[in-house]
Amino acid sequence: MKKLSIFLVLLLSFGLLAACGSKETTSNSTNSTEKKEITIGATSGPYSDMVNKAIKPILEKKGYQVKVVEFSDYIQPNLALANGDLDANLFQHKVYMENFAKENNLDLSEVITVPTAPMGIYSKKFKSLDEVKEGSQIAIPNDPTNAARAFLILQDAGFIKLDPAANPLTVSEKDIKENVKNLQFKPIEAGQLPRAVESVDLAAVPGNFALAAKMNLLDALVLEKMPDQYRNRVVVNTKDLNKQFVKDIKEAVESEEFEKVIDEQFKGFGKPEWMLKRKQ
Repeated sequence: MKKLSIFLVLLLSFGLLAACGSKETTSNSTNSTEKKEITIGATSGPYSDMVNKAIKPILEKKGYQVKVVEFSDYIQPNLALANGDLDANLFQHKVYMENFAKENNLDLSEVITVPTAPMGIYSKKFKSLDEVKEGSQIAIPNDPTNAARAFLILQDAGFIKLDPAANPLTVSEKDIKENVKNLQFKPIEAGQLPRAVESVDLAAVPGNFALAAKMNLLDALVLEKMPDQYRNRVVVNTKDLNKQFVKDIKEAVESEEFEKVIDEQFKGFGKPEWMLKRKQ
């Protein structure tokens, strides 16, 4: 009976150890499945540079392997995100993201806004806004979203007055109530606006296209006071919003290290409200 009792005690002990080992294995298995390889898409130019120079190094310090995929258009980055080829992308503002998601039946969510190259009014003929002459021709983007941005810059500069009842995100030429200098508007595809600087009196050039054309943002006669709706943001599939890799991307962008790179290598980029507020 004593031998039987000892045998049962030993058997029970081994069972408990095995159970603990099983729990530890399960725990380790759970930890090992945490995503550590992520792919981030961005349009070629300043935003792929921002991922490579300011976000990727911070994530690598957190133990991630980061692959950056560059795109030359504004359609594929969201489609690639939705079908799982990307884990996140950086190239679009809020208005574009929401419209694209609605039109293509996608479920996308923003993670955090980032410093963004502002649209500017450029000229080879005038050195300041004070020199702009009556009847000057200005090239503006031919898409409604960017055209609205151009009209807001011109209003802030005192050249036009817009209908106060108009939606600032969708204002157009028909909403102009007063054209102080009788400016002549020439709609052009946004990507062609840097070239238009040579042929027209003024050109409203979106920041990403200005940088792609090797223009200096600080050469603009005036830069837009960009609302946060127009700032680019990191975007993910909504189903991934609460995953650890998304939290780590957000933490990387919020870091002092990220802002230091922006200040040193992305001069002229307008900072989002959350970044400005923490300095107050």
